[in-house]
Amino acid sequence: MGAQLRAVRQRIRAIQSTAKITRAQELIASSRIIQAQQRVRASAPYAAELTRAVEAVVSRSSQIDHPLVREPASADRVAVLILTSDRGFAGGYNANVLREAQRLRALLEEERRVAVQTYVSGTKGITWHRFRDRELAGEWRGYSERPAPANAAEIARALLDAFERPTAEGGVDEIHLVYTEFVSMLTQRPTVRRILPLEVQEVEEERHEGPIPPYEFEPSPQAVLDALLPWYVENRIYHALLESAAAEIAARRRAMKSATDNANELLEQFTREANKARQAEITQEISEIVGGANALAETIAGSE
Repeated sequence: MGAQLRAVRQRIRAIQSTAKITRAQELIASSRIIQAQQRVRASAPYAAELTRAVEAVVSRSSQIDHPLVREPASADRVAVLILTSDRGFAGGYNANVLREAQRLRALLEEERRVAVQTYVSGTKGITWHRFRDRELAGEWRGYSERPAPANAAEIARALLDAFERPTAEGGVDEIHLVYTEFVSMLTQRPTVRRILPLEVQEVEEERHEGPIPPYEFEPSPQAVLDALLPWYVENRIYHALLESAAAEIAARRRAMKSATDNANELLEQFTREANKARQAEITQEISEIVGGANALAETIAGSE
């Protein structure tokens, strides 16, 4: 009985240590999620203005024939950029985005019959692909929780270089982005976006009261797009990195809270088991004492 009580107490101490770790991780994630949301909101105005500038050039120009906008007749090779985390303890965050990436890969390879080049950001995604002997065309790590514009610029340079090269020389015809969109503290959604070539959609513009503002492009719409589109691609990647960072921290907070709650439930369960074992041990000791006292009394009575 004593061995069982010692084993239960050891389990209780181990669970208490684990609960302290998960609780600390939960508090750290709670403090970081606010900053991550602020970074996402702070980047939104610049992204909106840059998108509006690109839309103005495309919509106000009669003839646009830019490589980053031109739809290819047929795609031979496609690049897929996957954004994962550098650390674990985030529940199903990485599993969900990798599952979505594999679904996209199967769609491209089996239905469209195109080759796929994989680019991965985040240690977890890199490890996942290396474990399965998947070749990577590019990899980046070390900044998943707090990405900087320089990180997005480095990724954008590699992708634009691949997009501008002919497919015969190892280039790609399309670039797709797989990341986790931050919807709320409780909802993070894996998302697939095609970032190159840009998808141009014709929509009816709302009528403005008064004269329509004129647009003049110097030196030409083509030159303006040459300058704007690389910035636009870099900004989309940076915004996706910020969204992924916020989603990662939110997923880690939720996972650590769930782990802490589970640990507390186990503590209650094992505490009851320890109390039962201790009560049984006390009952057994009392029974032995009473039995010994009765035996001693019978021995004394017999000797008299």
